[in-house]
Amino acid sequence: MYKRRQKLDDMAWDQHDAEVEESRKRMVETSFRLQVRALVRDRCGQSTKLVGVITAGFNFLYKIRFPVEGEMEPRPPLLLRAPWPSAVRFPGEKTLYEAATLEYLRLNTGVPVPRVLCSARESDAGPMFIMHLVDTLVTMTDLLEEQGRDPDLTSVLNPDIPEGKLRSLWGKMASIMLELAKLSFPRIGSLLQAEDGSIQVAGRPLTHNMNAMTQLAHIPSAVFPAEGKTFATADEWYLELSRMHLAQLVFQHNDLVAGEDDCRNKYVARQLFRGLAKQGRLSTFGFSQDDWSAAARVSSRPRIPAPDGKGGFRLWCDDFRPTNVLVRDGPDGEVEVAAAIDWDFAYAAPVQFALDPPWWLLFEQPEMWLPSGVDEWSRAFEGHLETWLRAVEEQEDADSSSAAGFLGGVPLSAHMRESWETGRFWLNYAARKSWAFDAVFWNFLDERFFGARGEGVPDEELWKTRVDLLGREEREAMEPFVRRKMEESRERVLVEWETDEARRRLSELLFEPSA
Repeated sequence: MYKRRQKLDDMAWDQHDAEVEESRKRMVETSFRLQVRALVRDRCGQSTKLVGVITAGFNFLYKIRFPVEGEMEPRPPLLLRAPWPSAVRFPGEKTLYEAATLEYLRLNTGVPVPRVLCSARESDAGPMFIMHLVDTLVTMTDLLEEQGRDPDLTSVLNPDIPEGKLRSLWGKMASIMLELAKLSFPRIGSLLQAEDGSIQVAGRPLTHNMNAMTQLAHIPSAVFPAEGKTFATADEWYLELSRMHLAQLVFQHNDLVAGEDDCRNKYVARQLFRGLAKQGRLSTFGFSQDDWSAAARVSSRPRIPAPDGKGGFRLWCDDFRPTNVLVRDGPDGEVEVAAAIDWDFAYAAPVQFALDPPWWLLFEQPEMWLPSGVDEWSRAFEGHLETWLRAVEEQEDADSSSAAGFLGGVPLSAHMRESWETGRFWLNYAARKSWAFDAVFWNFLDERFFGARGEGVPDEELWKTRVDLLGREEREAMEPFVRRKMEESRERVLVEWETDEARRRLSELLFEPSA
């Protein structure tokens, strides 16, 4: 059974690593640092001093201070944030979206975020924005993680942390999520600031998965939504996400399929998932409107109604987690949130995403959990879920508007509890993560969707239990696709696709005209 993340393209990864290292050298060169200083000086009208450079996952952060001149009041320090070339495939776009998101949060929520002073898709230093510096490097992760581990390894939740302390710290995270849940948007997409200063949903949803697809699997960006494309309904976005999973199967040339049956398993799972998206069923799964799934047919418990799906979308950030939350000691000696930072890959998304418990409670992603993957992760997660839900409930009790004003008065904690019980958590996780999709689909979704597939089905025969659920066109296209995929995979290369050819190739499996 699929248990862990499927393989990325090793050739693309090697190329990516080389490009990232080369760009890292450029970003810390003296000449580039001087460009950063000059840019901030020109934008702020005062001489500057660059006092440090921080390398983050997707960005370089340049710490700027202003020398005190004469009787001038000292100016607060600033941070110039520039996307890391090669680590980010859509740098100008990402920069403008993140800057707009920060400003929207500052103006419309109680979430503490740095103020953005200016942003630019292009400048002498490339895409960038300048914001106030939050002068602390302590994150929520530092307080929650097990100490003494190799810093190159993913953090793990400290197993010895007292439950009261854990609930208190998680309560700080829950408070941020409850604030985000109050925001509402008319369409699905990324935020952009217009020339008049207004901030609206005007860009395509730019996701962490899209970045990984181009970066680590060499998938052509031509198969993604156009840059200005936004979505009117949750069903439209679920369908687009299912399209991307098929694009991964079509265009990742190396390492994704281990053999013919593995290819058939991946093909059948993706076509079934896309079929449910086309029917508008993914957005209702696990809610009271779910009258189609096998899980719904065997459950007699009343469920919460699904969100409308045609508006009221919520802000979602693919990369939001405790590492993004800076903390400090408050005046009463208690930990307080100094700022929530790193809003890469944030966009207005289906409400369903915001109703799930956060995946980051254990820090590690389900598909990366050692030693045995998603099943063991699920058991470990369930052991901490009740503590998380109590932390959310405490925040809801402290702010009655968090509960009473949310989706007809049903508190977020109740939605999260039901999301885990019904498997909605896994549906949304699979929808967003192409390399986790297979492990999640076959372990947590397939039988919830379609019923038991029988005992002892070997991995290589999973597809046989569901192939009859495909439509005629999908069944007839499977074997030609498998033959082509196996033939193509004999030569390890990175294929450069022309835009029209890439769209045509994908349309062959979508059974729709190429754009």
